[in-house]
Amino acid sequence: MRSIYEIIAGLEQCGEEAALCIITETRGSTPLKAGAKMIVHRNKNISGTIGGGNLEKQVIEDAVSVMESGKAATFEHQLVRDHQMCCGGSVFVFIEPVKKRNKLIVFGAGHVGKEVAKLACSLNFKISLVDERKEMLTGLALDDAKIYNMHHLQFLSDVVLDENTFVVICTHLHHYDREILARCIKQPYAYLGMIGSMRKVVITRKKFISEGLASEEELSKVDMPMGFEIGGNSPAEIAISIVAKLVAVMNGHTMQNNNEEKSNYTYAGQDSDNNRCW
Repeated sequence: MRSIYEIIAGLEQCGEEAALCIITETRGSTPLKAGAKMIVHRNKNISGTIGGGNLEKQVIEDAVSVMESGKAATFEHQLVRDHQMCCGGSVFVFIEPVKKRNKLIVFGAGHVGKEVAKLACSLNFKISLVDERKEMLTGLALDDAKIYNMHHLQFLSDVVLDENTFVVICTHLHHYDREILARCIKQPYAYLGMIGSMRKVVITRKKFISEGLASEEELSKVDMPMGFEIGGNSPAEIAISIVAKLVAVMNGHTMQNNNEEKSNYTYAGQDSDNNRCW
């Protein structure tokens, strides 16, 4: 029989939503004691048990609520009063959502793209690094990341974006960046960002509006220029500013609020007319 932790790891890998329920404290007579664990799946099937009966039935319902809210919570159960169970004690159950593993797609394996992927490896992302330039990928090794040596449109034809997908656009050509942005902006995502100068951003906005590629509202949700303004201009510093933005979004910050803080900053690593091979 697989352990609870093996099941959780499998759920995170496949992106299935669930909740982990743990008895943290008991008082008096109870079916099981502190440490008993149960996983509740989205369809209300369970793995493990916290004692059965009406207590377990209610914990399953509580777990579904936690999955919907996305916030962990502790629930107290008086077994006689709440569940008409003759044990007579009380049970405290901590329920934590098992969230889908966030996907990060980095388009462009230049200096910045590589640094973003390296930093993100420690943040439990499921990472894909995409670049058509074989020479930029030769010898590259990234823990827990998949490397795709292919054109971005080929990659996008097979990938499905969802609310847990983070997209970082930092290729070596402006028109590549805009092609990727155009393909992603209408799809669901958690984060969508593009590297560049303010001039590049202004031109992109005008082009997308005039050609009907996106609305003002859709463009306002895109992080461009990508990342926080931290004053650095090396590839590593720019990558830190971008990954910090990914963490901010994971913690509930919205792109609309973040974009309001931007005025006229420009990445030193990218001039106004051409993407460097970062």
